[in-house]
Amino acid sequence: MTDTPALRIAPPAFLAEPALAAVLTALPEARVVGGAVRDTLAGCPITEIDLATPRTPEDVGKALQAAGIRSVPTGVRHGTVTAVLEGQSFEITTLRRDVETDGRHAMVAFTDDWRADAARRDFTINAMSMTQGGEVFDYFGGVSDLRSGLVRFVGDPATRIAEDYLRILRYFRFFARYGRGNADPAALAAIRAGVPGLARLSVERVWSELARILATPDPREAVALMAEFGVLAAALPEGTDQSRLARLVAAGAPACPILRLAALLTGDDATLANRLRMSAAERDRLAVLRHGPTAHPGDSDAALRRLLAEEPADVLVDRAWLAGGAAPDWAALRARLAAMPRPVFPLEGRDVLALGETEGPRVGELLRAVRQWWLDGGCVADKEACRAELLRRM
Repeated sequence: MTDTPALRIAPPAFLAEPALAAVLTALPEARVVGGAVRDTLAGCPITEIDLATPRTPEDVGKALQAAGIRSVPTGVRHGTVTAVLEGQSFEITTLRRDVETDGRHAMVAFTDDWRADAARRDFTINAMSMTQGGEVFDYFGGVSDLRSGLVRFVGDPATRIAEDYLRILRYFRFFARYGRGNADPAALAAIRAGVPGLARLSVERVWSELARILATPDPREAVALMAEFGVLAAALPEGTDQSRLARLVAAGAPACPILRLAALLTGDDATLANRLRMSAAERDRLAVLRHGPTAHPGDSDAALRRLLAEEPADVLVDRAWLAGGAAPDWAALRARLAAMPRPVFPLEGRDVLALGETEGPRVGELLRAVRQWWLDGGCVADKEACRAELLRRM
């Protein structure tokens, strides 16, 4: 088979950046692969640049060393060497073909066949490669699929899914970001049949993909398909309400995965966070968005100050998104919350001690009493007024 490019484009600007240009000079046969090619053709920002080459990892390391470029054997067993130059890093992977898979990990053998390497990738839009000169090689119709908004597996969808069940969730991530129109029926049929395989995945990887789906500009259609084909219930068995997520997205709320999860989830957030082994920060954010007081458009400035004294403005703003969406009065409320300085109670324990109180439980009791007085008054009393109230209570 003749390896001819599917199309030629003007070399994208990132290819001329000094660090990458130096790596490609050391490895002139290498091509950019995967997401950078896809996003170049889609007109999307490039987030990472990966390279592939028919050279063995050992030869890659030698070529980089000869060019004065540091190489790190980050995944030599699987054919990956990382080039580090000028504070940037580029993964360079030897062309591979799968020998055996177990539904998550694959045993690979090196090859010099670009098409064989592309054949082991998940979707046609991710299976393209590009030379330094802007020649795009596309063995499975990725260019056409990208233009038409079709997310399609390379080869047989059931086979691709059986190789790695994470591809079920990846399908919906790419559908949410690049899909337009109807989803591929063959892909959806294979996904429905492969849902039980999701149980074989690590929960950390499941949450990582769910978070990426929820972070896409508009995940509503992807989430609806996930529900229709049994994926959403398998991934989030705690319970979901798509309508709440749809309202949040339609309102123009930030594309924050935790905020969107707070809207989507109907079950217990602590149970979900434990099951998916979410980070402490993610767990705390989800809990604080789903529990606690919510500001309302009719609240006075004093009431809002009281809330702000107890909760950060961003928490109250996100709760307002969840409660009121795009309604003008709720939008005005969020603007008020964002613009209002957070009140800070002006007294500390040392202020009580300075007035003659001895150390002990009474110090905390006095501070709490005066702070409540300060809250009841709308958080406007200054330090002198609070000290006077403290003296009155001593």
